[in-house]
Amino acid sequence: MTAIYASVDLGGTKTALAFASAAGEMIAGRTIATRSHTGPEAVLNRIAAALNEMADEAGVRPEALGMGMPGLVDRRAGVTLFLPNLPTKWRGVPAAELLSARAQCPVHLLNDVRLATLGELTFGRGTEVKDMAFFSLGTGIGGGVVLDGKLRLGPLGAAGELGHQTIIPDGPMCGCGNRGCLETLASGPAMCAEGVRLLRSGCAPRLHELVDGVADRITPKEMAEAAEAGDAAVREAIVRAAGYLGIGVANVVTTLHPELIVLGGGVAAVGPLLFETVRETVRKRVGMLPVDGVRIEPSSLGDKAGLYGGIALAAQGGL
Repeated sequence: MTAIYASVDLGGTKTALAFASAAGEMIAGRTIATRSHTGPEAVLNRIAAALNEMADEAGVRPEALGMGMPGLVDRRAGVTLFLPNLPTKWRGVPAAELLSARAQCPVHLLNDVRLATLGELTFGRGTEVKDMAFFSLGTGIGGGVVLDGKLRLGPLGAAGELGHQTIIPDGPMCGCGNRGCLETLASGPAMCAEGVRLLRSGCAPRLHELVDGVADRITPKEMAEAAEAGDAAVREAIVRAAGYLGIGVANVVTTLHPELIVLGGGVAAVGPLLFETVRETVRKRVGMLPVDGVRIEPSSLGDKAGLYGGIALAAQGGL
């Protein structure tokens, strides 16, 4: 019988789970509420209960589990070090040990965006190249780097924090403590904050129509639709954010000269306007290297990149 592996992608509000073969053939999946306010042990207990239910329904137990954590982890010890957006920050939680005992299989932890990078490398666009960088564009901006066909993690598994490169030296304050990080300029909240300002100042009539005047309903996708429908100010805001992203991508291209840059996450749903602006910015900003061979593409796995990464991590027995 084909070995089956489990994957868990832990989020602040929702947690996705999946069972699949080492070849990436998904056989079961579900999403549960994280309920992070209940604390680490309660969250892990609910995840284990869901995994055990899935195993009973599928009639098979996973050989191992790969889990993405939204922050810094000690991947060798299986301990969370700092999950900035979860209550208590999960400092020093032996998550792998706790979950392994309840799910009855080995558990391997990795930062969630590095896990998504591993998913793209193993099952997505990364199968075509040796060197690539992955930008996850969502509530924050995370990243991952692949060189010579291997995910590069550094001593703490923190290599690839592409969203925290400085773009504007005295720019907006970032949650990491720095100013002017890429995350403060091109993340979903950064883009939407400008959309809210334009809506409330009467400069975005198409956006106003799309969200019925409700600012909380603004997402990058609605902004892209409004720009397409004729909101010049909204288009300008998207192009500005995409230009900052392009500078970040250009920095990575100059430093690593990868064959491929993958843009994933919700902000990538902005589509052609975002991608063309990034590509044009890279062409303008990179002068030392030929960039014609550097592809800048959307993730082929979409919001399931992390889940696929968890399967790869489990099947490989960790990294």
